[in-house]
Amino acid sequence: MPITVDIDVMLARRKMSVGELANRVGITPANLAVLKNGRAKAVRFTTLAALCEVLECQPGDLLRWEPEEAEGPEDAETPEDSAAHGAGRP
Repeated sequence: MPITVDIDVMLARRKMSVGELANRVGITPANLAVLKNGRAKAVRFTTLAALCEVLECQPGDLLRWEPEEAEGPEDAETPEDSAAHGAGRP
């Protein structure tokens, strides 16, 4: 996923545990772990605001965008794959 979550970086800077952050934000440690490990599909602005308030940071300190990696040669479609899928036919 091109969005990287850096909550663990801010936790280390603030010398705070996941449990303490979850308690102060008002979410379960399990839900915070899902967010922290990059498995969340979405985050509510109210949760993001609470995280920023508790960690005394900006949203950009917690979230960053990274471009998706381009297909490598092993993932690229070969001419044989194109022929098998009907590419190049009139």
